[in-house]
Order: sequence, then C-alpha cells, then structure tokens
Amino acid sequence: MTVTIHPSAPDPIPEGLLARWRHIPVAVAADLTPSHQIDPAIRPLRPVGQQAPLFGRAVTARSTPPDFGAVLHAVGAIGPGEVLVIDAGAQISHAMIGDILGGHLHRQGAAGLVCDGAVRDVAGLAAMPGLSVYARAVNPLGPTTARTGEVNGGIMIGGIAVAPGDLIIGDDDGLVALPPALLPKLIDAAEAKLRLEAEWSARLTAGEPVRDIFRLS
Repeated sequence: MTVTIHPSAPDPIPEGLLARWRHIPVAVAADLTPSHQIDPAIRPLRPVGQQAPLFGRAVTARSTPPDFGAVLHAVGAIGPGEVLVIDAGAQISHAMIGDILGGHLHRQGAAGLVCDGAVRDVAGLAAMPGLSVYARAVNPLGPTTARTGEVNGGIMIGGIAVAPGDLIIGDDDGLVALPPALLPKLIDAAEAKLRLEAEWSARLTAGEPVRDIFRLS
C-alpha cells in the first residue's frame, strides 16, 4: 500500500467573512451548530490562557498508528495559515507528530495542528509561538512506519466529518470544524449571540435581577 494524495482545491472564502468569523468564540459556534463540535476530549496542549487561538483551513491526513506516512506528506504540503488535521482513529498507542515535524509546520507559517491521536515532544511544540496544538493524548512512543494513509481526503475527527478546506476554529474551550458553505449562513446569528451575551453581562453588572434578564417564571 502507498499513501494516497488527493488534489485539493477547496472553495474560496471571502476575506471579509473570515474576518468576521475570527471574532466568534468556539462556545458560540458550538451552540449554533453542535453537530460540528469536535470531541472535547481533544484538548489544547498548553494551559488555559497560554495557547493562541486556532483559526485556519484544514489540510487533512488519515493515518493508522504506528504508521504516519500521510502525516509526512501532509506536512510537506502545508501552507501559511493552514491547519494540519490528523485522523489517527483516536488511537493513542503511538505519537503521530512531534517537535521536528511541528517545527516545520511552524516555519511554514501553519496556524496549528489537531490530532485525534497522540503527539509527543510537547515541551518543544509548546514553545513554538503562534502554533496552536490540540491532541487527544501525549505519548513519547513514536511511529514506526511511513507507508500508508491518505492526504486531503475526508476524515473523521472527534466524531465529526472534516473535509479539506473546512474552517477549524479552536480556543481554550475546544474545537469546531465548519464547512465553507455554512459560514455565510451562520455568521449573522453568531454575531447576534455575541451581542446578546454582552447585553446579559452588562445587565448583570448593573444589578438587574437574573429572573428579569433570563425571563424566569
């Protein structure tokens, strides 16, 4: 078997629309479209408040540990602002990436990586400014072969389907993966929810009773 590499030319997303989505927290996006929330067991590598938000389009890799052939090919194809999304089938027996390949992602200007599996060399990964890393587990044991897998095909990450070019948004709360076609349909509702939450906070700060703000019977 060999690594299958699919051609990828995802639909463009208007810059103005991307700029609006950059202000939307994961919690708001997840509330509006829970079917696109990635398993919260896939967590940020760095402690709360210390990892940069993740925002970028997916380059996908499907690997079966201990083989990481697809990861190698995907790392070689990553572009600035993109997110490497690794489907390791939630298997954590072997790390799929560490600081050597992570360092290449960082030098290439990647936004970060998401691994539904294990990573290693986490001190090195955590020291790379601007590279946001999410993983299901940490395991020092590395891969042993690099012969199989799939790059830029459809994958499953934390229970949801992710396609090349999907918008990956991550913060301390977790992750969502949003198909490009969904972005213009949801952005107005997402911004409205942010305004509503700001209104709730302002009214609570002003001392208004909770029962009035939330219309409790």
